Amino acid sequence: MTCDVAPKLGFQKPSLIESRFFPALQGESTKMSASDPNSAIYVTDNSKQIKAKVNKYAFSGGQDTVELHRELGANLDVDVSIKYLNFFLQDDDELEHIKKEYKAGRMLTGEVKQRLIEVLSELVARHQRARAQVTEEMVDAFMAIRPLPNMFG
Repeated sequence: MTCDVAPKLGFQKPSLIESRFFPALQGESTKMSASDPNSAIYVTDNSKQIKAKVNKYAFSGGQDTVELHRELGANLDVDVSIKYLNFFLQDDDELEHIKKEYKAGRMLTGEVKQRLIEVLSELVARHQRARAQVTEEMVDAFMAIRPLPNMFG
């Protein structure tokens, strides 16, 4: 969209736009799809739905057994819970601790998923509370045709 809009605003088209996409809960080899409600966490999901989706569908980089996991640790490159925590967990120190412990096998998949459930449930609940405060008048004012401010000088 930036490539289309920039020239209309009198600017050069950008040469590079970096975008990060969340993987589907089932992993990098699949994609999120509206036809598969279990492929993503939605802002309309409740805590119970988030917990069920993460526990059942979030692809794990952990090993097949606890013993093997304790010995070999997790593969963080394919673990969906880690990918989501990379984006949503605000505490960088906690994130690094989780990664270190999980990769070493001292933290299990269920523990990582539980932390993700906590983070996502709070985020979604906060969004739902804010969304509930939006009135029709606020939407009308936002959508009204008006001159845009000259942000570029």
